[in-house]
Amino acid sequence: MHKILVTGGAGYIGSHTVVELINSGFEPIIVDNYSNSNPLVIQNLEKLCNRSITHYEADCNDEKVLSEIFNEHNISGVIHFAAYKAVGESVSEPLKYYENNIGSLITLLKVMNRFDVSTIVFSSSCTVYGQPDQLPVSENAVIRPANSPYGYTKQVSETILQDCVHANPKFRTVLLRYFNPIGAHPSSLIGELPIGIPNNLVPFITQTGAGWRNELTIFGDDYNTSDGTCIRDYIHVIDLAKAHVKAFEWLEKNTDSIGVFNIGTGNGSSVLQTIQAFEKVSGIKLAYKIGNRREGDVEQIWASNDKAVNELNWKAIYSLEDAMDHAWKWQLKLGEKQP
Repeated sequence: MHKILVTGGAGYIGSHTVVELINSGFEPIIVDNYSNSNPLVIQNLEKLCNRSITHYEADCNDEKVLSEIFNEHNISGVIHFAAYKAVGESVSEPLKYYENNIGSLITLLKVMNRFDVSTIVFSSSCTVYGQPDQLPVSENAVIRPANSPYGYTKQVSETILQDCVHANPKFRTVLLRYFNPIGAHPSSLIGELPIGIPNNLVPFITQTGAGWRNELTIFGDDYNTSDGTCIRDYIHVIDLAKAHVKAFEWLEKNTDSIGVFNIGTGNGSSVLQTIQAFEKVSGIKLAYKIGNRREGDVEQIWASNDKAVNELNWKAIYSLEDAMDHAWKWQLKLGEKQP
């Protein structure tokens, strides 16, 4: 059984990917410092998967601890999720993002080299494209200057991984450029659990619907879109998680050293359309107001996912309404009052 190290494995996308890895016969080993996750997620994962899961509380910038974990396990490959991810926060605290997102990758790669582990699936982002000239955006699109330090850390990390491939003939990587993950596991045992005020739209929607927040602020309604609000490609987190399993299968079958894939639905939805989808599945009229544009936001972006469909043998199954329904059920499971 292949052991896969999953950094940030207690986080939102990481935890759902752990489930899909186990379902596909892999053995995940979680490393998480719980800076943006909760240790209770491990208990819920074990309940959901009906088995114990090896996990470590550790920081990926800690080379000594990472080395001890690699020394203890015969690791076949790595999925690197561990990173800060809030666009707005990255604009106000760029050094925090550079140190963690780029520094942890470098530390991880040094340890991988030392233990001769040469396969990594990297959690990248559609933010590497900036505001694309053409939509839907394909993997061949020109990489524009990033709109935020967060986006820039993903661009730099991709370059680092590409340079590692050039330097080491054995090194192989898949760069998964996520669009906007939403939703939760249908069991309601795991889902998105932001600490403090959410930076992402959907948890803010569900928290407002549950009364945790008084109202939702839409950051701008004067964009050049059908209803004036930003457009994103919202993908169910389980569909995204399954793409990581497909990425390892691709690495096993393919001789290419680098795979780059957009992971999105191929459809764009505006902020208002996403709110309307929530209102439909929940039966709740959401309280929201229009605010100023948010620095770092791209006007509109959605994926061309043809490459992932054709080469990874992957496709998105869940709809926007499915994702909002699962996110709302997860929110209701959390309770009426914010912890």
